[in-house]
Amino acid sequence: MRASAVSLAVGYVLFGVAALVAFAAPLWYAWQVSVSDYRTAILQEDSDRLTEVFNRGGVTRLVNFIDERVGLQIAGERILLLTAPTGEVLAGNLDRWPASLPQQSGVYTVPVVLDGKPTPTFVVRTALPGGYNMLVGRDLARYTSVENDFWLGLTAAVAILLVVAVLGAVLIRREVLARIHGIQQTASAIMQGELSHRLRSGGGPQELDALSQTINRMLDQIEQLVHGIRNVSNSIAHDLRTPLAELRSRLEELSVTRPPPAETQTEIEGAVADVDRVIGIFNALLRLAEIDTGLRRAGFVAVDLAEVAAEAVEFWLPAAEVKGVALAWDGQAPLPVSGDPLLLAQALSNLIDNAVKYAPAGRGSIVVGARRLDNGGVELSVADNGPGIPDAEKPRAPERFFRGDASRASPGVGLGLSIVEAVARLHGGSLRLEDNHPGLRVHLRLGTEIVALSAPG
Repeated sequence: MRASAVSLAVGYVLFGVAALVAFAAPLWYAWQVSVSDYRTAILQEDSDRLTEVFNRGGVTRLVNFIDERVGLQIAGERILLLTAPTGEVLAGNLDRWPASLPQQSGVYTVPVVLDGKPTPTFVVRTALPGGYNMLVGRDLARYTSVENDFWLGLTAAVAILLVVAVLGAVLIRREVLARIHGIQQTASAIMQGELSHRLRSGGGPQELDALSQTINRMLDQIEQLVHGIRNVSNSIAHDLRTPLAELRSRLEELSVTRPPPAETQTEIEGAVADVDRVIGIFNALLRLAEIDTGLRRAGFVAVDLAEVAAEAVEFWLPAAEVKGVALAWDGQAPLPVSGDPLLLAQALSNLIDNAVKYAPAGRGSIVVGARRLDNGGVELSVADNGPGIPDAEKPRAPERFFRGDASRASPGVGLGLSIVEAVARLHGGSLRLEDNHPGLRVHLRLGTEIVALSAPG
């Protein structure tokens, strides 16, 4: 872990140096070109000026002008030389013509003997009328101080960058190690069963805070799932114990008492009912598992939700009439959505089943509605005038195997609303419970994907 942090810090420093080099290289090239052009322009201007003197006054005037310039300038400031067609030196501060200088006029860098030693010199050679040759140059060492200043500035910039980079790398390394240490502590605590531990967030870089918040949300989900598994395990054990105990009691009584065939048949039917209850629990759990995996999303098709709701109301209407409950459909049509028609029908059937079960006999009222929301989503609602659910129990009502105080005496295993909520999540929606004054109103909201329905036939 520390090695990785050190590598990150070193990489940060090297990246800074590389960035500086990438910045300095074109700058150095541009400086070299600019200095070379400037130097050439100055020497060319001098050469043109001397050529003009020659053209106006001849060689004598030029010799006097060069001698005057050499006498006035600082020693070594400018290299001036005029030679006759025979190669004889006529004027200037060089005792002979450079041997390595090409014959053509132009700009060259050649070694020139100055103070008894060869010195790199930048010169402009000009051929004058009558076979005379002129040389104007400058010792390259004159530019060394400027180059030294450039390299000194670049070295200082590199030093400052290294100091800043090292300090930044140390701070980055410290922050990374602190966050990694926090992740290790949190992971160790969770491994020991303390699921409430979370990563520290706030006060650090936004990226690390965002990562910590994402991990914390993941841990919240894991804690919720773990608690859900524990609750489901406990609930399964509790809900299976009753029908299995009844089944064992029936079979044991049949084995001991050996009653007449008619009574034996009745007990066998009761035992089959107990087995059906157990199978029903497992079927509901398997259905929930299938929905939670999201595999059913691959089978989404265009569905008219209003038609699904109307058919569900029609299916449950006889059961409601037997109990004396008024069941009505009040919704918009059509409501095209993308979804699984079987799951949507099952979710709505679970809601209507609960409403019929808890609505008061002879005076109950249930209204099923469906509408398009402003955000493009779709909402199904089932409202009844039954006993409702206390506010304290509403958040827990969709939990698996949860049964409120008012429903403990009624048949069921507490998985109906769990399936409805799972179907809502699968379709990008949510489940919400609220009071109907009196009774309960359940809102099943689906996602905002709107599709076009194909024409019938």
